[in-house]
Amino acid sequence: MRLRLIWTGKTRNEHLRALADDYLKRLSRFVRCEVVELRECTAADERACLEEEGKRILGALASDALAVLLDVGGPTRWSSEELAAQVEGWQGRSVKEVAFVVGGHLGISDEVRRRADVRWSLSPLTLTHEMARVLVAEQLYRAYTITRGLPYQK
Repeated sequence: MRLRLIWTGKTRNEHLRALADDYLKRLSRFVRCEVVELRECTAADERACLEEEGKRILGALASDALAVLLDVGGPTRWSSEELAAQVEGWQGRSVKEVAFVVGGHLGISDEVRRRADVRWSLSPLTLTHEMARVLVAEQLYRAYTITRGLPYQK
């Protein structure tokens, strides 16, 4: 299985970028992982930008990828152990690629929301998209340590 993390814009905060990179490096010991950073739209019309960014996200998604959209209003809220079980389940079902999508500061288009197989809420709190990236990477790393019985998760 391969993990693809798709997000709009670069992580500008150097501390958050370093933290995300650290977890992604740790994660790569367990699974192939790729980060796709998509260009942010700079047009003045927010609705047009949302649609343009949505098209870029959809273009980055493989047609057979299981798409997990990070969505504060998403109905799915996993504990770390539940996420680990999900990862094991995807591997057991021979899912080729799981793509985690983090939208930009404008949010996500309806078209991307419809394409998502799972809408995952990390928290009822609103997080910056940069912080969400770190949390996704950390929780995926934690999930793999849980499935392998490693001490990190304790």
